[in-house]
Amino acid sequence: MHCMDPQATDIAQTLSPLVRRLLAPNPSPFTYTGTQTYIVGTGDVAIIDPGPADPDHIAAILTATTGARITAIVCTHTHRDHSSGARPLSAATGAPIIGCAPLTIDDTGPRADASFDPDYAPDRVLVDGERLTGPDWTLAAVATPGHTSNHLCYALVEEDALFTGDHVMGWSTTVVSPPDGDMADYMASLDKLIARTDAIYYPAHGEPVTNPQRFARGLAGHRKQREGQILRLVGQGVRLIEDMVPRMYAGVDKRLYPAAGRSVLAHLIELENRGKTARDGSSWRVDSNA
Repeated sequence: MHCMDPQATDIAQTLSPLVRRLLAPNPSPFTYTGTQTYIVGTGDVAIIDPGPADPDHIAAILTATTGARITAIVCTHTHRDHSSGARPLSAATGAPIIGCAPLTIDDTGPRADASFDPDYAPDRVLVDGERLTGPDWTLAAVATPGHTSNHLCYALVEEDALFTGDHVMGWSTTVVSPPDGDMADYMASLDKLIARTDAIYYPAHGEPVTNPQRFARGLAGHRKQREGQILRLVGQGVRLIEDMVPRMYAGVDKRLYPAAGRSVLAHLIELENRGKTARDGSSWRVDSNA
């Protein structure tokens, strides 16, 4: 009998004929209930986002795939809570690591749990539109930079499903943290998903999204509202990000303020690139030339 508690860790839960998920035991204010690892297929299977390099989680993946053969370990991006389990899982199974490009960058953001994985070494990098196949599944890479520059979603062709990693999450908006995170890229990637016809999203954090295009449009609208808030605050003389965040994120867990500040910075940089804002050190103002 399946345990269908969505917060039960390391127990395989069946979501569709071709999709099962395992929740890693790494809950936090940034990962929600934890990072979700997906098992795709029935005989030869792909593992999407093997999660953290936690021996118990790797063991749970191996237990859940008993009788099957892991033929691909697929990563959406290289934040540690997604990709660092790839190496031990590959060592245990011989399966190749396939998917996003490696990326090592000094990110000054506050998310220690989601720093970049310096040991990620893929056997094969996928580009937009490239496909991986198994006996009963086809995964197509969908390039979605923004949260990170190397972020990929994966479309499961047979079920009109999209594994959205951290680009679209089922519980929260995505942190876009410069210098690698880019708000213009993120918005363009949202537009790309809105134009698709996926029937369901399987995010790395949070529950499946069953109204995907409407949900993605809502995320885009939310970002536009944030942009408007920022322009109003800067216009009113609020110059510093640390003064903007409490006004913009009233009621949000204060532990998330530093991460929220990264997204505010991403918005400000994007506005600066459009000639709407300008900065003097850490102080922002409306661009007088705009």
